[in-house]
Amino acid sequence: MSQRVLAVDDEPQILRFLKPSLTAAGYDVVTEQTGAGALKTAATSAPDIILLDLGLPEMDGKDVIARLREWSKTPIIVISARDRESEKIAALDLGADDYVDKPFGIGELLARMRAALRHAAQEAGSEVTFTSGDLSVDILAHTVTLGGAPVKLTPKEFDLLAILVRNTGRVVTHRQILTSVWGPAHTHDVQYLRVFIGQLRQKLTRGPTLPDLVQTEPGIGYRLVGDV
Repeated sequence: MSQRVLAVDDEPQILRFLKPSLTAAGYDVVTEQTGAGALKTAATSAPDIILLDLGLPEMDGKDVIARLREWSKTPIIVISARDRESEKIAALDLGADDYVDKPFGIGELLARMRAALRHAAQEAGSEVTFTSGDLSVDILAHTVTLGGAPVKLTPKEFDLLAILVRNTGRVVTHRQILTSVWGPAHTHDVQYLRVFIGQLRQKLTRGPTLPDLVQTEPGIGYRLVGDV
């Protein structure tokens, strides 16, 4: 059975581009042009993933995210022309899973969708492992190995890695990481977080020819990725 996508955008040309592109990729696509319509369709059509523009008439996309998160865990990917970091951070902190800037390529969007759907499936099955090349992380067993050898992490470094593993492929904001690992009193300690990310990267280095597993989303947060 095809996975269902709810695409929400007030620009008809965007929907005319998205629907055939996503259908060709094997998805069942329904569309809406307003926030109210998005909320109604999300409740009645049970989409597997939602693509949501922020600049909607009558109801801002961030309000739609907040309303959806009152009752739904459906992955939400924001698609927006808003280039202010504060807008992206607010959407992610409200519960969006990822964002893609307009204009975007369908290949990138499909990759982000696959990552969000994998994450949702992992959450449903409580899978908390990550493997990339010869690096393996098992959150439940509290183990990290690189090339078969154990990697020694401090408790905070492991907690930091754990939140990234649980959100593999998704961007996690500074605020989300700091709140989860150090508590709400440390939500502004971004420089402190950078130090720990640097330490973690050093311990997870797999060689000069492979990309960093922990990627920086400038001004927003970090994303754990596999081999590309």
